[in-house]
Amino acid sequence: MTTEEKLAQLYGLWAGASADGAEVAPHQHDMDAPPALADLLPHGLGQLTRPFGTVPVDPALGALSLMRTQERVVAASRFGIPAMAHDECLAGFAAWGATTYPVPLAWGASFDPELVREMAGAIGRDMRSVGLHQGLAPVLDVVRDARWGRVEETIGEDPYLIGTVATAYVRGLESAGVVATLKHFAGYSASRGGRNLAPVGMGPRELADVVLPPFEMAVREGGVRSVMSAYNDIDGVPCAADERLLTELLRDTWGFEGTVVADYFGIAFLRTLHGVAGDWTQAATAALTAGVDVELPTVKTFGQPLRDAVADGRLPAEAVDRAVRRVLTQKAGLGLLDPEWNARPTSLADKDLEDTERLRGTVTLDSPAHRGISRRLAERSVILLHNDGTLPLTGRTGGSGPAGAGGAGPARIALIGPQAEAATAVLGCYSFPVHVGAHHPAVPVGVELPTLRAALASEFPASEIVTVVATGIDDPIPAHSSGDFPEAVRAARAADVVVVALGDRAGLFGRGTSGEGCDAETLDPPGAQAQLLDAVLDAVRGTGTRVVVTLLAGRPYVLGRAVTEAGAIVQAFFPGQEGAPAVAGVLSGRINPSGRLPVSVPRLPGAQPSTYLAAPLAHASEVSSIDPTPAFGFGHGLTYTSFAWSELTGAAPTATDGAVELSFTVSNTGGRAGAEVVQLYLHDPVASVVQPVQRLIGYVRLPLEAGERARIAVTVPADLASFTGRDGRRIVEPGALELRLAASSTDVRLTAALTLTGPVRYVDHTRALHATFTVHRSPATDGRA
Repeated sequence: MTTEEKLAQLYGLWAGASADGAEVAPHQHDMDAPPALADLLPHGLGQLTRPFGTVPVDPALGALSLMRTQERVVAASRFGIPAMAHDECLAGFAAWGATTYPVPLAWGASFDPELVREMAGAIGRDMRSVGLHQGLAPVLDVVRDARWGRVEETIGEDPYLIGTVATAYVRGLESAGVVATLKHFAGYSASRGGRNLAPVGMGPRELADVVLPPFEMAVREGGVRSVMSAYNDIDGVPCAADERLLTELLRDTWGFEGTVVADYFGIAFLRTLHGVAGDWTQAATAALTAGVDVELPTVKTFGQPLRDAVADGRLPAEAVDRAVRRVLTQKAGLGLLDPEWNARPTSLADKDLEDTERLRGTVTLDSPAHRGISRRLAERSVILLHNDGTLPLTGRTGGSGPAGAGGAGPARIALIGPQAEAATAVLGCYSFPVHVGAHHPAVPVGVELPTLRAALASEFPASEIVTVVATGIDDPIPAHSSGDFPEAVRAARAADVVVVALGDRAGLFGRGTSGEGCDAETLDPPGAQAQLLDAVLDAVRGTGTRVVVTLLAGRPYVLGRAVTEAGAIVQAFFPGQEGAPAVAGVLSGRINPSGRLPVSVPRLPGAQPSTYLAAPLAHASEVSSIDPTPAFGFGHGLTYTSFAWSELTGAAPTATDGAVELSFTVSNTGGRAGAEVVQLYLHDPVASVVQPVQRLIGYVRLPLEAGERARIAVTVPADLASFTGRDGRRIVEPGALELRLAASSTDVRLTAALTLTGPVRYVDHTRALHATFTVHRSPATDGRA
């Protein structure tokens, strides 16, 4: 291959990107217009960028267009190598008409990696069926500051939860033959002030023990084939130019063998934003040398600038060969280099391609089966934060069962707030209707999006529902409280139950209150929503009217007086197209809530950054006037049944290279089936470097019938107590530890004290990563406590 033909495999082309002028990538319009496809084809092409995720296109016609483009790519170049085609797939395949799933923060809330794997497999099969090869997901960033706009895209604030759920997603997507892409490598979410695309100033220990473990797990256990370098710098070194990160750690230590792709325009940012390159050639050389193999979304620096660098000797040809070998190896693994390769995707296999009008509408990306997965994940991700007995909303006016099962609901429900009738209230910023569809208002959404009002009407058919929006998501805060919401106050006073519908509007770069580039100054609810909530609470004080607060949001918010004055609080993190019925089902009792918080809910708006994964000095103390104690801690979530934990045994002294065995019993002592999430935390009271007060090292989701008991055996390798020592190496130290079996980080049920014995032990990337849970069930009895 000539140098030009090799370099052509290392860049993509974003044809027709954002023709309406709306940015969907940072600084998109600061870049030159991409070259014409015909100008690139003689040398070949490495990637086709977002053929479905740029403008609304009928799936069948989009598949046909991609097929024709691939035929052009193959026919025009000497070696006839097809391009890899990639698209977004964070909350579902980002294509018009494709199923929208809950956002990753809701995956974390489900504590259900197997269901996430099933979802990813469904997404991958849809993508593969229309000719795509790579998906730009999952996000493995650890939430360090909830003001950051992209919290909704993360799985939570705990590295172990993120690692297990993201690895499950990777396995699902890869099982469908689609290359998964880990992002953003690394530290992107730890930006100062919670700002998007901002500097990251963390020490090597926080990087090693908090930020990197999810990536390490996904590389070791997920079979992932691509990693995306992050935009940020860490202590002055941009990730896209960090050879220690992209080559020495990722490849030489962890053994990653796939491709590293640049985040969109990330290589150009080495010059324009970071100032570590004086021209495009320096930027391209720095990135390729560090270990970036592919420039996305479109050719900028890996074209002529790299050719110049090779020609004048600034870049050895071997560096280009290394990247090309990785790209072609990946293409070979996808079958793109097979002699019998055909551009026709499976979704078009039996269709007449000549009549495009008859072809339109013949490919569905929103099947009943996929909607069923979205529904199950939405239902398992809804979190009941607080309940004084107000929920479920049945049995108050007659009947005792859930409304959806024949029980009577309230006679009159006042549904108040900006999320009451917003169809897209359940969608995150990377869902197609928000990410792209919002810029094409004349085009139908493409999927059914029942509003919360419609879902409540379906759930409570006998109830009168009065709806008052009262304020927009981010309308200005009025000068007074209840006086500025007279219609809402009247509706609240006349109702049996008030459902206050609050939350976020997903968007990009300031067009929303949550999403990429939509960072928050504080964690007060956006706009006048807090004032509206207070007005409702004031209006019903002393009347006996119950208030239920619901949140359809992309991050946790301070809930103020509602924490103590509302009858119930229900949190859903952008739960996808089936999300509104899931929330309504929790309110009625048709669904027993089982979601758990993947992020802490703050008590005060200014106590940030703060997560549960913090050292003792980060907790409340007598020497600071700021109390970061959350209103609801990581892992918290209530249900409509009750669980008893008992009979803990085990925890004998164990060597630093051994494992401890525990067993205990969990019983469903309530009157209906439900799911407990058993969480295992490690507390290390004395260590050679400062440790978090506790950290999650294992969990199991445990569904139990009413009266059913389960005996759970847990094997905990001493490796799980390892951390990065003073010399930068990972160690297991002898000494006292606590294993905390808990319903949440703030609700420890059983504690096992143990001692690790023997010498300090050094461990590496081959160490054990998981505790093993074995569940033995006993049938339900009528002797419930």
